Amino acid sequence: METVSENRSHGGTQGVYRHQSTATGTEMTFSVFVPDHAEGQVLPVLTYLSGLTCTHANVTEKGEYRAACAKHGIVFVAPDTSPRGEDVPDDEAYDFGKGAAFYVDATQEPWSAHYRMRSYVEHELPALIQSRFPVDMARQGITGHSMGGHGALTISLRNPGRYRSTSAFAPIASPLNCPWGEKALSGYIGADRAEWRQYDACALIEDGARLPDLLVDQGTGDNFLEDQLKTHLLQQAVDAAGMTAQIRMQPGYDHSYYFISTFMADHVAWHANRLKR
Repeated sequence: METVSENRSHGGTQGVYRHQSTATGTEMTFSVFVPDHAEGQVLPVLTYLSGLTCTHANVTEKGEYRAACAKHGIVFVAPDTSPRGEDVPDDEAYDFGKGAAFYVDATQEPWSAHYRMRSYVEHELPALIQSRFPVDMARQGITGHSMGGHGALTISLRNPGRYRSTSAFAPIASPLNCPWGEKALSGYIGADRAEWRQYDACALIEDGARLPDLLVDQGTGDNFLEDQLKTHLLQQAVDAAGMTAQIRMQPGYDHSYYFISTFMADHVAWHANRLKR
């Protein structure tokens, strides 16, 4: 693992790191914030998955999580959204290819060789974090924004008991029912929509997956709300399942990091309450 940079911030260390991934077959970059702590102490960890067109840098530079994580003693991990490199296939559109891997393990050529972000986030990255940082992987939380909110929800739903806490900012709630999801899943997974259900939070809940509770914030001024995010379908799914969830519609907020940073401290505190029990 190569250290790209480390900086003191908010009573902790913000680092950016690079390693060769076996899951994607490429170099992968991620950031980690570690609050100051006693020697030998291990801390809860919160993983944040970013959205379309983003890298690890967007939340690292604009997420405003460090003060809250330092206050609550939470390690914050932010991976990239896709494999990168000259040999990695791409698409001219912003919503497919590099920066838009959708946290799936692709099965279709030419994407299947490198686009394995599900395996990377579910298995490889947590093992690397555990081996190199002072974390207690029995106390994990996961969150994310937009495409990353979709990733956080589906990864947690597919792995019951692994994450003590799950939240999301403006998640793509039902990729089976929106243009972003239909494009990504048909391209990466193929035409069989039954195979898509493992990558759709609403479908997973309908099929029996459950979370102990859930926090979602969604801005009412988000221009993607009606066509792409489909928050109402997530509300319908959790209501039908009798699942505990706070889905908060925040008046006037859009899809940007102005929105995310406004509610980030709330989410960190919400996770801390569950991770430190």
